[in-house]
Amino acid sequence: MTEYDFWKIFPKMPRKVTIGDITIRDGFQHEEKFISTAAKTFYLEELIFAGCRHIEVTNLGSAFLMPQFRDAEDLFKYLRGDLFKKRCERKGVNYDDICFTAITIRESAVDRAIQLKEKGIGPDRLLMMVSTEEEHHYANAGTTLPEYWKEAERCIKKCNDAGIKMCGTVSTIWGSPIGGATDMKDAVEFSKRWLEIGAHDIEHADHDGSASAPDVYRYFSMILDEIPDPGLHVAHFHETKRIASASVLAALQAGITIFEAAMGGLGGQPANFMDDCPTKGTGEYYYNDPRYVGLITLEDTLVQIDEMGIEHGYDVDRILWLGRQMEKTIGRRLRSEAIINGRTLKEGHMEFARPGLKERKIKLSEEPGQKIPCD
Repeated sequence: MTEYDFWKIFPKMPRKVTIGDITIRDGFQHEEKFISTAAKTFYLEELIFAGCRHIEVTNLGSAFLMPQFRDAEDLFKYLRGDLFKKRCERKGVNYDDICFTAITIRESAVDRAIQLKEKGIGPDRLLMMVSTEEEHHYANAGTTLPEYWKEAERCIKKCNDAGIKMCGTVSTIWGSPIGGATDMKDAVEFSKRWLEIGAHDIEHADHDGSASAPDVYRYFSMILDEIPDPGLHVAHFHETKRIASASVLAALQAGITIFEAAMGGLGGQPANFMDDCPTKGTGEYYYNDPRYVGLITLEDTLVQIDEMGIEHGYDVDRILWLGRQMEKTIGRRLRSEAIINGRTLKEGHMEFARPGLKERKIKLSEEPGQKIPCD
């Protein structure tokens, strides 16, 4: 007999997951207009009140290169302030359960994070990033890979001394937008190296939507064979071909329990044009059309996982409402389908029913619920 129970077919698939939000950092960095500090604060708060406990706040890199992050310190001042803590208390949110992350690609940004920590407004967790394909890494960080590994090791030691966690990201696992095909075995070795030099956890990133479901399942199975603790692994998928939901499913089937997403599918390479002025960013964009770049959508991913019966901790309806507000903030239609079509309701949508069915069944002497002729 065929086995129909999904969890028996995929016994490693979790019953509970963690979904971190990275809208305010990765999502907004791609926009060619400055998203106001007030809007960032609003979405940070509302995402947390709707159930998010792992949230990326900002990038602590150079505001000259990336002016969209010029309010980084203001955001942390608010999040560490009494007003926000009191609002969390009124909403029944345990403030100590929230993990605030900042991106720090280079050592100067790590030093800045430590200075903020010493002021009492620093992040809980930082993120540094390597790509297995060196051309992509050089475009992103401006160093060779051996050079960067030495820098990362120094930074992790500084963070450990300061009481800050470090996440090591591995990118171009399934391919590079610059160098093309890559070997997944390199990403496994890079993941092990991050832990060897003291990283707290690892983000496994498909930064340009190169991944296919079979390779996602294969890769995360390889990772969990080598590093079995699922709490060490974060799956980060971009959506460029409308197939990333299959990658999420494949990662779940392999046993991954932690994911990242952004509202509306926002995100991508840091903008090189801001408001009315060109800016540095990370150089020329490596894609042809910015409409088809971004992360998996928080709204649709939550609906997918919720309807699978997997626990996630979010108020899904509140997130769908927030998604509709986000379209107003950005000023265009974004990529979530769930904010338009909603969830699949078990009770259906009886307001669309055609009148007269009950009466017709009585007229034909049919029983209520009868679907096949008696004869």
